[in-house]
Amino acid sequence: MSKSPKQSRLVQFIYHGFLPFIDLQKVLNSLRGLPGYVVALFKYMVRSKSWLINLDLYPMLDDKTKNTGVDYHYLYQQIWVFNNVNKLKPKDHYDVGSTYQMSCYLAGITKAHFIDLRPVQADIENLDLLEGDIENLPFKDNQLESVSCLHVIEHIGLGRYGDKLDVNGPEIACKELGRVVKPGGLLYLSTPIGRERICFNAHHVWNPLTILKYFKGFELVEFNMVDDEGKLHRDIKVKSFKKNEYSLGMFKLRKK
Repeated sequence: MSKSPKQSRLVQFIYHGFLPFIDLQKVLNSLRGLPGYVVALFKYMVRSKSWLINLDLYPMLDDKTKNTGVDYHYLYQQIWVFNNVNKLKPKDHYDVGSTYQMSCYLAGITKAHFIDLRPVQADIENLDLLEGDIENLPFKDNQLESVSCLHVIEHIGLGRYGDKLDVNGPEIACKELGRVVKPGGLLYLSTPIGRERICFNAHHVWNPLTILKYFKGFELVEFNMVDDEGKLHRDIKVKSFKKNEYSLGMFKLRKK
């Protein structure tokens, strides 16, 4: 989720430090929604002539928002990959650890394969679900024509998802992705970009030039960015990147 660059690092530290134990924003929103919930409950009981105060109560207190909440990183990156795959029509498309939902949609236009450390248990037509480690992908060298890996490499090696701690994890993951793509094949990669740092154990944030160094055997076909405010910048120059706090870089790479 995009963060405002106006937030101080101290505020972010306090917020994320306590977030695993209590979501303060959700609590505040729920408290604000409680009076309206009680009023609505009694109005509904009067109109329906029924008693609803029982163990089936299911208060939803923080959904009355002016706008629908959107994670612009995931919105734009998934549309980006879907549109590219739909246009190019590869025989197979392989996604490494992004979201199974996107692979489900891709299964409607090509043979889709979803590889994850924690595989999804589902029965989706035209979708192959595989267990695999991005640091040791179950494919031969130069095998795959079309591959995506969205919002994944920044987590590798931090232990967040049950993977092993590995300070070189992201670089190894990039080498593995590069290894399995065939010459002329495409890799769609996204990861946070901004002030380069490790936010343990959530994610890494990189300067986009660092990512390009990890893929020396590739040419950059297209670079897009979702900035700190959630605005999409299409097909821009990497050198035009400004050191934002937490943006998203979307790299379309072709293996030489």
